[in-house]
Amino acid sequence: MSSSQIVFTGKQQVAYEECEMPVPAAGQILVRNHYTLMSTGTENIVFNRLFDEGTHWDNWVKYPFHPGYSAVGEVAALGEGVTDRTIGQRVAFRGNHRSHAAVAAAETVPIPDALSSKEAAWFALAKIAFMGVRVADYHVGDSVLIIGAGPIGQMSVRWAAAAGLEHIIVADPVASRLKLALAGGATAVIDKPVDKCHDDVLAATGGKLPRIVIDSTGNAAVFDAALTLAADFGRVVILGDTGSPASQKLTSDVIRRGLVIVGAHDGHNDATWNNVTIGRLFFSLAARGRFDLGGLATHVFAPSDAVKAYETANTRRGETMGILFEWDKK
Repeated sequence: MSSSQIVFTGKQQVAYEECEMPVPAAGQILVRNHYTLMSTGTENIVFNRLFDEGTHWDNWVKYPFHPGYSAVGEVAALGEGVTDRTIGQRVAFRGNHRSHAAVAAAETVPIPDALSSKEAAWFALAKIAFMGVRVADYHVGDSVLIIGAGPIGQMSVRWAAAAGLEHIIVADPVASRLKLALAGGATAVIDKPVDKCHDDVLAATGGKLPRIVIDSTGNAAVFDAALTLAADFGRVVILGDTGSPASQKLTSDVIRRGLVIVGAHDGHNDATWNNVTIGRLFFSLAARGRFDLGGLATHVFAPSDAVKAYETANTRRGETMGILFEWDKK
């Protein structure tokens, strides 16, 4: 049995290669992956090196770099002492784009029968968006503007819908993405750049700016416009992780209108909310139909077509949402 993986060998260089088959240690399981989901925001920043020197991105991205952090597959072997997983069971875990992985059993999340593996692959991006939910601190009947309708923005929409917010507004100039946002629970969408949508936001909420603004884009140029769109004493959540944080500029809105700015990140785990517990919640909601995932998987590639997959992610933004690698294809 052979194993393979996708590797960034340099800036804008990607390779599909054979690698050593992992062997599960005590407490681990061997997973044969069915799908891994590309995180187009993160992986395009890394692939193109769209980050400044000295940032955490610069410290993180060293070659060879192994991209990907959302994997779903079936248990192929059990390490010593593992009793709560079974051969053939489908699980999700935070793993790279590769055919097989040895991972701690406790760090995997069983996938409900009601969900397909393609749907389950969204668990990692849903988890990241949930970190934005935590710091947004919104509640039933609240209002939110979500800037950006990419994968993280789509997950943010669905958490807001599951939480019972009254106004869920999404701004993105790509119309095809807004259709998916509406399917996921958005109450209004705006197909304009964020610096052109102030009046549209007011119209969507009956004349009041939303208390919460979530910037899911990772685009540094969005930040100052986001500050103008939150209500007085509102909260702006920086969920998209830009590669150029020095380009994000404050406006007088922060002091003059008493805004709170708070960052959210995948790494903000604790004993209560982490990869496993949020993954379980996501699967529970999705299995009960409260987290719509229809139509989000727009492209599926064989791993051997990785060059084409990343070219598609870079050049066809308006046509892509979920880009999956199918590891049963070579």
